[in-house]
Amino acid sequence: MPIKQANTPYPLIDSDPHAGRVVRYMRPSDYAVWAGSAAAAPALLLGWEKIDPTFSRGGTRSATRLLGFLGFCGGFMLAYQRSSFRFMGLSPNEPEVAKDQRELSARAAAGKPLYGESDLSEYLQGMAARNSTWSQLKMGLIPWFNLVNHNQHGVDTAKYGQKESSSS
Repeated sequence: MPIKQANTPYPLIDSDPHAGRVVRYMRPSDYAVWAGSAAAAPALLLGWEKIDPTFSRGGTRSATRLLGFLGFCGGFMLAYQRSSFRFMGLSPNEPEVAKDQRELSARAAAGKPLYGESDLSEYLQGMAARNSTWSQLKMGLIPWFNLVNHNQHGVDTAKYGQKESSSS
């Protein structure tokens, strides 16, 4: 079953980017969002504690640590989603398009598989692709990352100089 083609306002780079590529392509603004979320959660708790103190004997140390961890995790998912949206063409992505063209053209010229090698069968690669394609749109419901190398990314690979097209 072919991957559904979506009309996006910006060029589609990859409808199912590998998690490693998403993190490698993060911008400094994504890291700022991640750090801001990690710092904002405990800061809000400490601010509320100043406004309406709980007067607990144990203090808020445990709650602050927990909120720091939750802010770190939530900030990562938000930064990951922002980077993924640029791959999917849902937000401005000119630098990512150029970087993707350079990276995958170099892999094609070297004779390497564009999206990496996998030990999984074609069927399992297809199943992994069907499960994770466009999953970044529901990151708040269930975090689902593409951790499988496969060739079903919704783009025509001929633009990278590869002889046969593997777009699905």
